[in-house]
Amino acid sequence: MTDCCNHEHQHETLSRYGKEFEAMAREAGLQFHPVDYELVPGSFMMEVAVYGLPVRMPHWSFGVRYIYQHIQHRMGHSKIFEVVFPGNPNRAYLVEENALAENALVTAHVLGHADFSRCNELFVSMQEQVGWNVVEQAAERAHRIQGALDTHGQERVEAVLDAALALEPHVHIHRGLHRQPYSSRAEKQEGTPAPSSGGGFGDKYARLPGENTLEETTEHSPASCPPHPENDLLWFIARYAPDMEDWERDIFLDVREESFYFYPVFACQIMNEGWASYWHARLLREADFLPHELYLDAIRTHSSVVRPFGDEQKLSLQINPYHLGFVIWEHIIETHGLEKAMEIRRQDDDFSFVRNYLDEPLARELKLFSYKRKELAGRRIQYSIDSMDIDRIREQILAPKFNFGAPRVRVLDMTMDGSLLLGHEHAIDGRGLDLKRAARVLDYVQEVWRRPIRLETIDGDGEPRVLERTP
Repeated sequence: MTDCCNHEHQHETLSRYGKEFEAMAREAGLQFHPVDYELVPGSFMMEVAVYGLPVRMPHWSFGVRYIYQHIQHRMGHSKIFEVVFPGNPNRAYLVEENALAENALVTAHVLGHADFSRCNELFVSMQEQVGWNVVEQAAERAHRIQGALDTHGQERVEAVLDAALALEPHVHIHRGLHRQPYSSRAEKQEGTPAPSSGGGFGDKYARLPGENTLEETTEHSPASCPPHPENDLLWFIARYAPDMEDWERDIFLDVREESFYFYPVFACQIMNEGWASYWHARLLREADFLPHELYLDAIRTHSSVVRPFGDEQKLSLQINPYHLGFVIWEHIIETHGLEKAMEIRRQDDDFSFVRNYLDEPLARELKLFSYKRKELAGRRIQYSIDSMDIDRIREQILAPKFNFGAPRVRVLDMTMDGSLLLGHEHAIDGRGLDLKRAARVLDYVQEVWRRPIRLETIDGDGEPRVLERTP
């Protein structure tokens, strides 16, 4: 009975604080869709954090992640304060066992996230494509997959989910969620300039005597598939796999749609967490309605959230996105003003944010450096400072964010018999594949492609390697 009363009291108090914070945030210039707050048990919050959504398609990999997260939490290495799902309305989940001061901070923190997702162009673009009610949509997808489990059995459905989730990072954001199939006519290679149609010298040059235009040359040419190297593996397999059934293609497209939803969360993590941290600190500081003791407890929580490392005397190889983003935003607002900061929040992602606004003085203040990793005998790893160069520091921070942190693999060709040729673009990041993991992924893909597959790549030493699978 006491727990129930405490829960109701905290909910009522947070609702009151939430309205005050929202009024302050709007007065300061933040824009956001309504926010629905919900206090939930810590066990449910753990599931939400691991699955990425309150209800999501069932798969064993989420259970593995849950066990890892649970162990980290029990060992004191992580604490979950909130999970926010942008949309209209935004959905914010808070842990009911957390202290009132912690949840008061989170209530203000969420408004920074809500403003960011409402105003950032990348977030808006993805939301417009996937819809503004992702929680309900995810539940519908989970229901459809449960129907497939009932109809086709766990083994078959799990094999499709294995392949689709293994390829989850491999989408082409800039080609859009709703793509049309390739033209039946041959297409230009990506990056080939179109013939001039504006008259003048360029137009005359494109039509020299004895020469045909590109259209005249390719109009009746048989179309290759793909007509250009294709990065969107989920879309390509769903569209062109020779032997997939419709329900299998639907699962691939469901996973692809969720990847589009999660992409801005991944690509703007430093900006987004830093922006929310800046605003919760500012709103707490200006909130004269908070009791003094609660304010002090909330500020102590803020200090632990944006602390660079667990121990101020230790160097860390892990970047805390809350801390890095918070410090950069503070620097921008102090140097350029809030209006400029809001323009950056609208236009940038982490790549442009870090490259443009993490300068040398700030990097020195943050004690940032780039490092190198060396494997020693006995499976020992040695780390050493490699450089204090600002460009190298920026790129080492950003390197894990390219392509969802996954190697970039493209479809190069699909032959008449359905054989698939894949190529790893290792020149982009200079890294070879983990061949054991790559082989496992190819095993998954083979289960749905059902024709020969060949992957050209390099290993960790930069040596050319070819992985092949046959039915």
